[in-house]
Amino acid sequence: MMRRRPLLVFTVLWVIGSSIACLTSGWRMALAAAGILLLLLVVCQWERVGKIYTICMIFSLCCSAAYWEWHDAMNVSDLHVPALERGEAESIPISGVGVISSEVAIDGDRADFTVSLRHAEIEGILPPDAVNRDPAKLPGNSMETADTVMVQVRLLEQAEQNIAAGWKRGDSVHVSGELQQPGIARNFDGFDYRRYLRTQKIHWIVKVKGADQVKASAPDGWRASHILRWNDSLRGALGDRLEQLYGGVHAGYMKGLVIGNRDDLDPDTFSEFSRLGLTHILAISGMHVAVIVGCLLFICSTLRLTREASLTVVMCLLPAYVLLTGASPSIVRAGIMGMIGLYAARRGLLKDGLHILSAAALAMLMYNPYFLVDVSFQLSFIVTAGLMIFVPKIMPLLSFMPRWLAGTAGVTLVAQWVSFPLTIYYFNQFSLVSVAANLLLVPVISLIVLPLGMTSLLLSWGWMRGAGWIAGLTEWLNDLTFRLVGWMNGSALMTIWPSPDLLWIVVYFALLYGLLHILSKRAEAIRQFREQPTDDTVPLDGARKEALIRDRLNHVEAAGIFPLLDRLSGALRWRGYWRMSDYIVRFGGRTAAAVLAFALCLLLFDGYRPSSLHGAGLVQFLDVGQGDSILVTTPEGKHILIDGGGTLSFRKPSDAWKERKSPYEVGEKVVVPLLKKRGVHRLDAVIMSHGDQDHIGGLQAVLREIPVDSIVFNGSLTDSDAFRQSMAIALRKNIPVYRAGADLMEWKLGKDTEIRFLSPVTSPSGESGQALSLVKEQNHASLVFVLHMNGCRFLFTGDTDEAAEQKILLHMEERTDGGSLPLLNEPIDVMKVAHHGSKTSTSVRWMDAWQPRAAVISAGVNNRYGHPHPDVVARLEQYRSVIYQTNRHGEIQMIVKDGAIKVRSRLNP
Repeated sequence: MMRRRPLLVFTVLWVIGSSIACLTSGWRMALAAAGILLLLLVVCQWERVGKIYTICMIFSLCCSAAYWEWHDAMNVSDLHVPALERGEAESIPISGVGVISSEVAIDGDRADFTVSLRHAEIEGILPPDAVNRDPAKLPGNSMETADTVMVQVRLLEQAEQNIAAGWKRGDSVHVSGELQQPGIARNFDGFDYRRYLRTQKIHWIVKVKGADQVKASAPDGWRASHILRWNDSLRGALGDRLEQLYGGVHAGYMKGLVIGNRDDLDPDTFSEFSRLGLTHILAISGMHVAVIVGCLLFICSTLRLTREASLTVVMCLLPAYVLLTGASPSIVRAGIMGMIGLYAARRGLLKDGLHILSAAALAMLMYNPYFLVDVSFQLSFIVTAGLMIFVPKIMPLLSFMPRWLAGTAGVTLVAQWVSFPLTIYYFNQFSLVSVAANLLLVPVISLIVLPLGMTSLLLSWGWMRGAGWIAGLTEWLNDLTFRLVGWMNGSALMTIWPSPDLLWIVVYFALLYGLLHILSKRAEAIRQFREQPTDDTVPLDGARKEALIRDRLNHVEAAGIFPLLDRLSGALRWRGYWRMSDYIVRFGGRTAAAVLAFALCLLLFDGYRPSSLHGAGLVQFLDVGQGDSILVTTPEGKHILIDGGGTLSFRKPSDAWKERKSPYEVGEKVVVPLLKKRGVHRLDAVIMSHGDQDHIGGLQAVLREIPVDSIVFNGSLTDSDAFRQSMAIALRKNIPVYRAGADLMEWKLGKDTEIRFLSPVTSPSGESGQALSLVKEQNHASLVFVLHMNGCRFLFTGDTDEAAEQKILLHMEERTDGGSLPLLNEPIDVMKVAHHGSKTSTSVRWMDAWQPRAAVISAGVNNRYGHPHPDVVARLEQYRSVIYQTNRHGEIQMIVKDGAIKVRSRLNP
């Protein structure tokens, strides 16, 4: 293989070298590179490839790692702001002059775009040449820079949306705002926005208040950026025309399908497609390029162009289509492969698909090594390579199907199997009906809906009525698709997977390849033997003929499946090999397939289950901003979620125009992804401390996405949308709901885990029959409970206030003699400080009663309430409690085992 496909091997080694440099550094990188280099030398010697070939492969490995390191080292900012880099300030005023370098995205009350700065003036920062330069050349403290910054403009009035719509790529712009560093991941396994923007070579965010702080003007004269500027205008015109043809949810769907613009795609529609693994349909990729190439070749044939001329025309038009559809990594890959393939077809060169794919990957990685960490790039190339490698191996296994159905089924199965590891790594979910959904819907959408959408768009420029008829048919097909997708999503066959490591992914692909290789060899040999006569002179009955076929099949399997043993025996001159070969001849094929299938099942089982805590308990205080969310994992493996955070909104009904298409919601964006990444397949209970938005607003997403066995709440009703919607979802999903105190006082979760509810305070007489009451002040009614786990005690307090604290203590003093409640003279190991550290809670008497060894305060960074209050922090310090704060430490995890607690935090101030 190394001799036959040198470009493929060169590209694979380039990817390996870049990956080593990306994933490791220092001595780890040197050690990994040395190991791979040694393995490469062994393989080259084994294959007997020649010195020149070996040197080229070593060059690929070493040069790619060096190129990544050089490229990454050059990716630094020209702007050095010590106060921000050290975390001494959140933002600093800046005024900058530059050019808009991206399309301007307007969503509600915000407009986002990037600016390539030329000059910047930062408050308190002098330019490096301030002493020597002429003050008349640049005003003030302006310094030259080549940084690209992300600009986020908060629009103050609805009329400013029209002003922002006039800003175009290529405009000269002057912006004034606040310079900030992008946010980092504040939870373990969380999304790191700063790292993501760095791969886009963006190091700073400029937040602007009001459109009047942006002064934009059209460029003077022609520039290269005019091409992208015109392309943006054309994409906008095509999007407007699709909105004229299609109404409602169909407009955003068709814009994503036809021109790759997903800005207006309905979030619920995208979510349903995502659950079934159908989002690749909405990403412009090889499928769209194939349709375009086919249509253009048909048009050229109709115009009676020669084959060479047709291929040349299509090859020249492909870059325009790539640019028109947004130039994402997947469409760039498809476009490069398309152009190389068309050129190869025209010249009769480079007919191997893997060579074409390798050339495309190498070109993209040399242009920008950061493509390697792009999800779209990874999925596009791995799935395309998988189709080329695995489809020929699976086709013999589908020979019982009609040829057209076998081809569709083979492509669908391979695409799902190959994309599976990356799907669970990045999205942590996989639907068991995904294969069926792709098999049914992809052909319809790619072969019918997509061509109809393109036809209606083109026809609309000349015959609007005819285009409307086609659009009506397309909408009817879309409605059927949406209904089918909704029905499949209701089948409850969604599985949740923790993110696997790199070794797991490599072993998965190796086992999958080995299994399909063996099965395809066996199926192909059976087919050949059945089609050929066994002997022209000796008649055989059915049984003898089958026995002869099996005997020949075993010899074919031994020769085809185990060539490594042949080579190994020759190298080692192992005389006993032939006895081993006889064993393999008899039992090799089926046994090897069974062993590989069993190993693959074990690997999937190991990847599905969450990592073991080895008898320890785990309490995770998630950083959800200004709110509470705590995930408790017991030593027995049960998962309890205490609150789910929630995004606070202070908008008035008159501010409806500020609403964004997909507003940030902490449950959907933070809590649910973290639960999935940690392999929480289901929650044994969700505890709602009280009904305030910042505690239960995120639970709606949790209840929709994660199976939940039970809900425990404080027994009171509240007039809030978050509470009503949460309970509605629980009712729709038949989730049992219990009232703490009335239905549940002491809850045994395992041998070493128990919860005792202290509030709401109830009398011994049965209160389970009492009617629920509407309580407006939910803080006072918060659940307070003690968690006993592995010999340690945790006190959870919700947002309880000082009056409720006194009530709880009085009730406990009255009940202490009965022994049914915890004794007050037992110190608490960890206390979750009430109400985010507000001065209305955590009284002196409360601290006297519990004397916590450690305290956790859940509060948002620079929150508007000033939490935690200095008096509360001083009180905790007075009692010598170790204080952890999510606004300073990020997520805080506590591992509980044998009466001891080990603490780690995401951030270490």
